[in-house]
Amino acid sequence: MESLTIVQQLAVWALPVLLAVTLHEVAHGYAARALGDPTAQQAGRLSLNPLRHVDPVGTLLVPGILLAIGGFLFGWARPVPVNAARLHQGRRSMAWVALAGPLANLVMALGWAILLKLLLLTGSESGMAIGMRYMALAGIGINIILMVLNLLPLPPLDGSRVLGGFVPPRQAAWLDRVEPYGLIILLGLLVTGILGVILWPMYGFVEGMVGTVTGLP
Repeated sequence: MESLTIVQQLAVWALPVLLAVTLHEVAHGYAARALGDPTAQQAGRLSLNPLRHVDPVGTLLVPGILLAIGGFLFGWARPVPVNAARLHQGRRSMAWVALAGPLANLVMALGWAILLKLLLLTGSESGMAIGMRYMALAGIGINIILMVLNLLPLPPLDGSRVLGGFVPPRQAAWLDRVEPYGLIILLGLLVTGILGVILWPMYGFVEGMVGTVTGLP
């Protein structure tokens, strides 16, 4: 989006980012409720109102700064509360709760891709149509990024919860011990460029899959 001003970029990315992080967290809450834990519902977090999920740093500040400097764009919302003790199958159920978030991002990426396909089919070159195409591209991008990032098996990312539900208790306990340092490790990987090296092949694979399913070039 080199041709867009920073204000235009913020306008294009705002809705996709808010939807991506909000529905990611709501999906965790609905999955938890389905598997026996109504904690998120009791806390009023099963809501599509972004204000109930926005984290000032992760949803607004970090994506805004990364977008302004042209960096690797990602963000996060306030995690919905989940009580593993109330889930039907403990860690195994927690794995499915964790997986619900990335799956929601995959569904949203497909939705934005379908919208982009329809916009391209119209052939309209109006200002609104062009803006919507940029927004659809942003929606595809942010949702794929959040999906592949969260599938990394690094606490506190969702991938560690998925892995923890299927490995022996000893290995699961090791993941729990790593969690207090997970964000520092993640930031270190980001600053050194290692995170991009890990994620871009995954991103390319999912992007290709989304393109194949929706018929996008």
